[in-house]
Amino acid sequence: MARDILHLDTTFAAAFSAHNVGLQELEAVRLILQGNSVIDWHKLDLNDLDAVDNFLRLQLIDPEDADDKTRLRFVFNQSVTYLEEHLGLRFPQDLRDPEDVRHIFIAASTYSGRFRRRQTLACMILKLMHVINHMEAADLKFQMPISEAELLDRAEKRIIATADEMRAEGHQLLAFYGSRKTRTSMITKLLAKRETIAATIFDKLRFRIITEKPDQILPVLGQLTQRLFPFNYVIPNQSHNNLVHLRRLIKDTPHYKDLSDQLQRLRSRPADWLPEKNPFSGNSYRMVNFIADFPVRVDEIRPEMDEEDNYLLGRVVFVMVEFQIIDHETARKNEKGDNAHQLYKARQRRIVESRLLRGSLSRLRDRKDDDES
Repeated sequence: MARDILHLDTTFAAAFSAHNVGLQELEAVRLILQGNSVIDWHKLDLNDLDAVDNFLRLQLIDPEDADDKTRLRFVFNQSVTYLEEHLGLRFPQDLRDPEDVRHIFIAASTYSGRFRRRQTLACMILKLMHVINHMEAADLKFQMPISEAELLDRAEKRIIATADEMRAEGHQLLAFYGSRKTRTSMITKLLAKRETIAATIFDKLRFRIITEKPDQILPVLGQLTQRLFPFNYVIPNQSHNNLVHLRRLIKDTPHYKDLSDQLQRLRSRPADWLPEKNPFSGNSYRMVNFIADFPVRVDEIRPEMDEEDNYLLGRVVFVMVEFQIIDHETARKNEKGDNAHQLYKARQRRIVESRLLRGSLSRLRDRKDDDES
């Protein structure tokens, strides 16, 4: 991938602050920074139909479209059937056959004393809907006569359009730009990985976002989960964060601290301070980056299907997109000294050459780890 050049316009006024972050956004940002899975959640914070509709539109599901509503009901029915037949669960009538499937999202966000079981059951339905929708989108993607490059083009155009909308509304950023990994870079990366499988390359399309100040990173992430991508499809265990110390930030920011008592208590979580995993980066390189399965509509290019398959597979597929977010000053530091891009590439080339000559990838990495410790 070509070297990133930081074209920064510091005349832009940042419009992001902690007070623009609500509970749902804070929950989503925590999931992103810690690399968790939404399957481990036990509540939402979508308390009205407008919030639910916005969430569905991020999945590229139009709550006003008749076919999309039928598709949503189809996935809902599959989920309830699985839970009843395979787990032996029983649901109250308003959850088993709701007038509007969107009411399940509100039920999953509503906790009232002894009625906690109702919320738990609603969450279980939504988790199954999440899994089934993703699984069937993968089936549709395999059946479609379209290249990965075309799907990435569609994703890229929508991301750029959303970035332009945010700027037009006054949410100015110093930089928001994308890049594609070249064929040469993909070959090098595969050779430098222990698992030389093309499917393990997550960052063929990458976007970098640069904020003016460090304290704007969390609000920007919150905005992205409301404007650009559905947080539930952030890929677990693919987040790397050695820039934002979430617990410290919540403790030191009054608005976040006020919300923290309402955050759900998850039984097991990775540490807030996650080390950078890339063995080629400099020791002081700092970044937040994560991978999201980004939805793409494919209405007009789906293969011919009968009516049942039409609702079974839907109209949306997913492509993986990497997002990086960093503040201005850290971005500058990341271009200097041991972090310089040419040194990163030199370290990568040495490991690739050694592996091809002597098969010593693991020994070189172990030696690098020893030198840094």
